[in-house]
Amino acid sequence: MIISTISIAEYCVGGDVHELPLRNLQIVPFNLDHFKRTGEFAKIVFRNKGKLKWKERNIIPNDTKLFAQVAYNKTIEFYLSSGTGSFKIFNLLKQETAPKFQFIDLHTPFNETFGLLDL
Repeated sequence: MIISTISIAEYCVGGDVHELPLRNLQIVPFNLDHFKRTGEFAKIVFRNKGKLKWKERNIIPNDTKLFAQVAYNKTIEFYLSSGTGSFKIFNLLKQETAPKFQFIDLHTPFNETFGLLDL
């Protein structure tokens, strides 16, 4: 599994970095190529933010940063999140771009996402 330095920073708002299983994760830093893609995604989100229908949630720039990292990395096929706001942003971006990765909601059972093998 891969984890972004952005996700680690978000976790540290309420938790300690030593609680994360970092030995089992590949850490991806946020770099210049990610900045460029983030700008493209953020433009789409800000231009269409009325479609998101949020009452109180502000648009979190970290969502677009994380999606930019995934979009730039050709080996990532799945993006796992428990954030419903992130899913709304993903769907908005999907209307104007062709993401090559699938968004997986952590609350959705594994078999609903990937199906079951008939053994």
